[in-house]
Amino acid sequence: MSEVTRILSAIEQGDPHAADQLLPLVYDELRKLAAQRLVNEKPGQTLQATALVHEAYLRLVDSELIQQWSSRGHFFAAAAEAMRRILIDRARHKRTLKAGGDRHRQELPDIAAPSAEPEIDLLALDEALQKLEKQDQRKAKLVKLRFFARLTIEQAAQVLGIATSTAQNDWAYAHYWLRLEIEESRLDLSS
Repeated sequence: MSEVTRILSAIEQGDPHAADQLLPLVYDELRKLAAQRLVNEKPGQTLQATALVHEAYLRLVDSELIQQWSSRGHFFAAAAEAMRRILIDRARHKRTLKAGGDRHRQELPDIAAPSAEPEIDLLALDEALQKLEKQDQRKAKLVKLRFFARLTIEQAAQVLGIATSTAQNDWAYAHYWLRLEIEESRLDLSS
């Protein structure tokens, strides 16, 4: 009787220390078995061979389940089956809606690096926007949509329910007005 078979018999008899003795003897073989199982998995599999070995081993030596192995080969067959079940359970879980099973991976296009925009004093911009809003709410809303939401003129016009040409005129006016207002506030601060 090999050492593994003897330890398997001790586990069957309920020896609490036998499971601790078994893992070092079978770990390398279980790791190879797990690696072979994972080779056939789809790309994107996040389970590592080590984690698969540990999860399968815990299932195999679960003290609440009475398991009998007649030999070393029987144990490894049971280990292979446990690994198969773990992989199937994970695949089923990934298909559930809760785990995003209805979603498909999409590659993102390369995004150009943001252009070097001059730093804007947000407090000065906010003060100027508040003044503009008192004068013309639509132009202030347009600025917020263009500056903070990064909408195009066309998109902002659609949101505001105005013609694109009106939005272009409003933008030109508001942009110039805000620039003057911010410059004026900086001059007031420096004097």
